[in-house]
Amino acid sequence: MIIPPKLKQNDLIAILSPSGRINSNIIDNAKTKLEQKGYRVKILKHAKGNYYQYAATDSQRLEDLQNALDNPEISCILCARGGYGAIRIVDKLNFTEIKKHPKWVVGFSDITVLHSAFQNAGIASIHGPMAKSISNDDFIAAKYLFQALENNNLEYNFKNHFLNKTGKVKSLLTGGNLSVLAGLLGTPYMPDLKNKILLIEDLNEYLYKLDRIMWSFKLAGIFKQIRGLVVGGFTDMLDNDNPFGKNAYEIIAEHVNEYNYPIAFNFSVGHILGNHSVVMGAEAELCVDESSHLSQKW
Repeated sequence: MIIPPKLKQNDLIAILSPSGRINSNIIDNAKTKLEQKGYRVKILKHAKGNYYQYAATDSQRLEDLQNALDNPEISCILCARGGYGAIRIVDKLNFTEIKKHPKWVVGFSDITVLHSAFQNAGIASIHGPMAKSISNDDFIAAKYLFQALENNNLEYNFKNHFLNKTGKVKSLLTGGNLSVLAGLLGTPYMPDLKNKILLIEDLNEYLYKLDRIMWSFKLAGIFKQIRGLVVGGFTDMLDNDNPFGKNAYEIIAEHVNEYNYPIAFNFSVGHILGNHSVVMGAEAELCVDESSHLSQKW
């Protein structure tokens, strides 16, 4: 796995929008905050665009992303937001130049598509906060993002949850937004989950759809293959007038209860304040007991 170098003062960060559109003020504010941290910032041509629900057309978003991947002066690509759209351009990406000049790609939610493609290309990336969090002064999220970008380690201690399953494992970390991962099943861009620690989070999905995704993963043999599970925020989940009968965590627990690997619920990752950064494709140690932690060194 190619690990991009850590960032230093005056390095160049590119902000782009590979998926949904975003208020241009958020991008400008994020630029200001990053410059105050001592970085140079380049806003890509179509980052502030508006094309229906997307930031720009597929070809324009692809152009920005490919230009950033190919530019050896750029040390980090910060995605402005998620939303939807990365899957429409992922099959056209070329990783030749970024392998010669590795750089961090940062984002979550719909950016799970890019994380998955990067891992399959042998390049690590950061599942972490985007321009909106930096613009809105989410200090905890920003703290851990810069810890990931500027250092070679992360360590998180977290509270126990009654659905946790104790244990300890060390393996590569992968995953991201569960609904996005479900959309990648059966494609060349689904990450290899065998013997991995899987991290999942989601937002605004119906509970019955979550149950269906969990069944899809189970029937595909995925839960038999992994060695650990980290469950982040499942935020603003939806239900029908006839209730499903379980909440999101209970649905997930039901599907993985038969397996013996460690499972950690309520990890601070996803569509929440203080969204913790983790490095996808890098080794992680997950320990779930009375004093649970997730740590990474790369």
